[in-house]
Amino acid sequence: MNVNKDLNYAFALSRQCLRLFGIWPDPHVSVSDIRRPSLRFIIITCIVSFYVFVPQVTNIIRAWGNVALMVEHFASANFSMIALCKLVVTWYHGETLQMLVTSVMTDWITSSNWERYTMMKIARCSRSLSYRCYFFGAGTVGFYFVFNLTKFYQFFHQPQRHFVYPIPYPYAQKSPNYEITFFIQLCAGVYTVFIICTVDSFVSTLVLHMCSQLINLRTTLQNLIDEIANKSMSSSKFRKNLSAIITRHELIIRNAKALDNCFSAMLFVHMLSLTFQLCFQTFRVFTIITEHLEVPFSKKCFLSCYVLLVVMLLWIYCYSAERLLEKSTGIAYGVYECKWYDLPSKNVKDLMFMIYRSADPLILTAGKFGTFSIEMFGITVKTSMGYLSVLLAMKD
Repeated sequence: MNVNKDLNYAFALSRQCLRLFGIWPDPHVSVSDIRRPSLRFIIITCIVSFYVFVPQVTNIIRAWGNVALMVEHFASANFSMIALCKLVVTWYHGETLQMLVTSVMTDWITSSNWERYTMMKIARCSRSLSYRCYFFGAGTVGFYFVFNLTKFYQFFHQPQRHFVYPIPYPYAQKSPNYEITFFIQLCAGVYTVFIICTVDSFVSTLVLHMCSQLINLRTTLQNLIDEIANKSMSSSKFRKNLSAIITRHELIIRNAKALDNCFSAMLFVHMLSLTFQLCFQTFRVFTIITEHLEVPFSKKCFLSCYVLLVVMLLWIYCYSAERLLEKSTGIAYGVYECKWYDLPSKNVKDLMFMIYRSADPLILTAGKFGTFSIEMFGITVKTSMGYLSVLLAMKD
């Protein structure tokens, strides 16, 4: 049984990308090293900050009054802000995330064959979500490269040369400063997309792993109740095994709450920002279509992939959190569906602890203002389209 192989399978590409960004909460690294920012983390943070976020915020101020131009600058500034938030928050909570990854490793080591089957089934689901996220991210990055490299070739010999993101730095027009700045900005855009995809894939994988543990816990509890109901187990052994199940349930609850505490504030920014992001990108697509603007085909493809990526980033948390809520409340339903009526009254009373704890579902929150669910996904998309109608009214 290779735990390293299991972790690679469960976390798919997110493990390698988190290592690349210097924020992977490695269980084999000491806490002091986790708390210390790596050189890669510092470099990537500086590149995204000073070559995307700061220039685009400056451009928003300079373009004040021109709605179309402001929306274009705000969209990239907003997306880079989300990436920076996720990068910094994941590094800052490295110690807690290290504990959660260690718990995942322990689950893979100690699991029986049937438990492992359930974990692999859920892991395949999390891998599918991750790969879809990376697929749309790679498509966006691919068309982003084609469009910007074409622009680089067109304006390379012009007296006023264009950048990926218009930059106010006076030194940047001279060679080789222009070429260096252009390609750093190009890399910053790639970092922005993959930081967001990676952190979202990582968090959703942790959430879905907790779902697999809740499924295993429910099955174990049902088997235990069936055994005591069939009188193939003594009451003392039943209480001992039930105590182990309750302890395991408490650990899953603590892990879910620790994960929510780490990312709750960041997820509020995530939902708020992506609501506006979906609005801005659909506004740009709508403007291109309705005004018959002459836009390169690569940019049209880029914007289309961008919209799909934003929708996927909204969906991945809502789907994972919905599964967590369903499986956590499913423990109480699992107790109810068992042969509890064949148990002695003192054993039935012991089961009430599980029901009480399952009555409070495990959730993923957005800054304590909302709970992630499929319903929230629908509300968010609907709200974003409402903002789009306001933007179009302002433009007219």
